[in-house]
Amino acid sequence: MAKLYFSYAAMNAGKSTLLLQASYNYQERGMRTAILIAAFDDRAGRGRISSRIGLTADAHAFDPDEDLYALVERMHAEGELACVFVDEAQFLAEAQVWQLARVADRLHIPVMAYGLRTDFQGKLFPGSRELLAIADELREVRTICHCGRKATMVARLDGAGNVVREGAQVDVGGNEKYVSYCRRHWSDIMRCY
Repeated sequence: MAKLYFSYAAMNAGKSTLLLQASYNYQERGMRTAILIAAFDDRAGRGRISSRIGLTADAHAFDPDEDLYALVERMHAEGELACVFVDEAQFLAEAQVWQLARVADRLHIPVMAYGLRTDFQGKLFPGSRELLAIADELREVRTICHCGRKATMVARLDGAGNVVREGAQVDVGGNEKYVSYCRRHWSDIMRCY
């Protein structure tokens, strides 16, 4: 039975690397996969996924209002899909999470979504909130804080390296813009409690 999986972590845990490795494993065995990423996340180029260790792959760049069930159904009709992978799944719209659940339930294709759980202010992303609510399996991918404890939070930095405490929830970036922390050190720099 196909399932909807959500693998979540803070920044720099290797989520994209795991996605690319899993997709490669399918392809190496002659199975076709679909890789999806939000169109506005063009850090590696539109429709490209890149990991910090240099792995890359082409992906379908989707818009916030695109019907992902219809997309996967068309792709599946063109040639059997063994698995669907979604990078930066926190950027999914809530409706798109349900569309991916339908892919698993009706098309019987496993869907593996990878993304952040919370934003720089410690708030759930809409896509992550919906995945946490309805995914068949949740997997935490771990990374560490500078203190050696498990990092679960991210802080956003401005261009000068100062911590940002307010702003839009979505601001695409990598190591130059985000740092992962354990809750204690995140709360210290965010001055939460």
